[in-house]
Amino acid sequence: MSEVEGGVPTPLQLAESLLARRILLRDALPGVIRTLQAEEDSILPKLRRSIDSNEKSNKEVARLKKERNELRDKARPKLAKLKDLRASIDESGGMITLEPKWAKERLEEKITEIENKIETQALDHKAEGSLIAARSKLLKENEMWLQSRKESNPAVVEYIATRKEMSSLFKKADKKHAAMVDLSEKGRPNYSKRVALEQEYNEIKKQLSRAIGLEVQSDASVKYWEEVVKNGFDKGAGHDLLQNSRRVREGGAASFATKDKKLKSPKKGSKGAKGGEEE
Repeated sequence: MSEVEGGVPTPLQLAESLLARRILLRDALPGVIRTLQAEEDSILPKLRRSIDSNEKSNKEVARLKKERNELRDKARPKLAKLKDLRASIDESGGMITLEPKWAKERLEEKITEIENKIETQALDHKAEGSLIAARSKLLKENEMWLQSRKESNPAVVEYIATRKEMSSLFKKADKKHAAMVDLSEKGRPNYSKRVALEQEYNEIKKQLSRAIGLEVQSDASVKYWEEVVKNGFDKGAGHDLLQNSRRVREGGAASFATKDKKLKSPKKGSKGAKGGEEE
């Protein structure tokens, strides 16, 4: 095959090169598809296990959160009751001899303040844990103080019983919260693994779909270029390709652009694209 000046390959040489590439692709695609299918079969069980594990962990976290919230919801009305009892006992003089620390820092107000922060502020696990620890300390100190005064005023008995119920509920809620946070932290690596596996699986599926599509087209592509190499550019596929090339060179649209334009519904009054006259 001769070449034009400057070593540029002739159209027929280009066609032969394209044919060789199409044949190479056609012959390689079955192996590529088998490899991708094997990768898909290998990763799918791992992905399913990761998804199941992640969803199981999420359900458990949701269960602990629900139970924690239910316990807190039960404890808060008792906190309101404690305030009323405290006011009544104060009026009767039953708690006049408060220690200086508790005279300045009443239990109910402090716990209410802590609860408001937990409920209304966007806290991280560390900040919420600090508030929960502070609430536990207040409850413990108050319990010691009340025990020493239990026998001195019968009205305090109901206060103590209510406070114990409230304290028990908050402690149970705190345990649920701690378990929830711990499980959530342990689940982070599995979630990251799930995301990575999903991305890898989707990429494999994408490549496999493209490879199958190319395999479907490969025989027709090889046949097309075989006809071009066999018959040249005077008739058949080669002639169509040559005509298309000349049309583009003269400023017209390529065949694929013409087909694409026919598929679209042009609006009335719209102007067509300019040709190559401006070049």
